Amino acid sequence: MATSFDPVALGPYSLGGERPVFILGPCVIESEEFLLDIAPRIQEIAQSVDIDFVFKASYDKANRSSIDSFRGMDCLEGCQLLHRVGQELGVPVTTDIHNEEQAAIAGEWIDILQIPAFLCRQTDLLEAAAKTGRVVNVKKGQFLAPWDVKNIAEKLEAFGCEQYFITERGNSFGYNALVADMRSIPWIQEDGLRIVFDATHSVQRPGGLGSSSGGDGRLAPILARSAMAAGCDGIFMETHPDPSKALSDGPNQVPLDQLAETLSMLKKIYHLVRESSAS
Repeated sequence: MATSFDPVALGPYSLGGERPVFILGPCVIESEEFLLDIAPRIQEIAQSVDIDFVFKASYDKANRSSIDSFRGMDCLEGCQLLHRVGQELGVPVTTDIHNEEQAAIAGEWIDILQIPAFLCRQTDLLEAAAKTGRVVNVKKGQFLAPWDVKNIAEKLEAFGCEQYFITERGNSFGYNALVADMRSIPWIQEDGLRIVFDATHSVQRPGGLGSSSGGDGRLAPILARSAMAAGCDGIFMETHPDPSKALSDGPNQVPLDQLAETLSMLKKIYHLVRESSAS
């Protein structure tokens, strides 16, 4: 497995370079109109604080708690819509995939393919994602120790994928609870891997509301600050104009009107950590 700790190229950005990368967007594509409205609003905020921004949204939430929960749209339709957003804004886009067929479809339209935490060890899915030639982001499973991630990296490299990174999103801590252990960031980096911290899903309470997941979105910026201080390379954070009305993961999303302040603080911490390490 590579141990050079090289930056990962994300379109015009460099994950692990001089600037942090922020993966931002709503949990799910609630509608075409919704997506085309929120994407430029997030970009405007990103530009106002001068950050590198990747737009994210899921076309399908395949692991919702209830059969009655909103899921999203067709894979091809969703990926083409996300591609359109990326082209119009001039930024990379990412979304999650759940099987080999979706990997092939998304690979035609999406810059960064995301492997969900529950599927992070699915060898066939990792192989399918790797063979698209796209950058791959693997969410670390809630059931994995940080040092187990190297096995995922070895699979990706065996399948020819050289551009990939890991996203930390907390570990299971009893029933309906997660805990984010910031020690995982330097431990994963010891294997030469680039790591992003998922501030949104680390504050999730999986299935905590019975037919849906709960969470505490107000803690997401706090954990993000901690992860930046621990040395992560970027932050994954979901945002919504009105989280109380979001069709998926509302309790965990950061209100859009609070995003600029949060990003500005995180950017400062990133540079402070890098400057301190270099001195």
